[in-house]
Amino acid sequence: MTWTEDDSIWMRRAIALAHDGEALPGKNPIGCVIVRDGAVIGEGCNEVGLRHDATAHAEIVSMRRAGANLACEELRGAVLYTTLQPCGMCTMASIWAKIGRIVYGAGREDVHPMYFEDRHLDTVDFIRDAFRQDLSLAGGLMVRECAALYVGPDADVPKEEQVNR
Repeated sequence: MTWTEDDSIWMRRAIALAHDGEALPGKNPIGCVIVRDGAVIGEGCNEVGLRHDATAHAEIVSMRRAGANLACEELRGAVLYTTLQPCGMCTMASIWAKIGRIVYGAGREDVHPMYFEDRHLDTVDFIRDAFRQDLSLAGGLMVRECAALYVGPDADVPKEEQVNR
């Protein structure tokens, strides 16, 4: 995959948001920026604990802010940059919001399995099954920097300390 300078700029912003989330109670180190026509239309980090809302993933928070900023529910032509491969919920929301492109940093193989669903559902499957020819997905942008935000794939994390379990 060939990345543009703009891709790197926006992923650095997502990483900065992830670091902000890591430092604040009730937030978590997943950052997301949604850009259209070279401007941020929505951004955020994971706010599940802050909002007591299981759907307040960084991507959903960012889409809600983008929709509010634009006063519409469709984000056609937008690019969503996120530090971690989107889960099924966030991918489906991207499909419904008509986002044009998803770019993520760390993927399933780059982090501990606790961050993803047990059934090995993959965002690519959701996009393919939604018949969205106008939505592209690309991963691995600044993968080392993004993966460093999370527990490594081979870490020995006690079951009771694992997220999403």
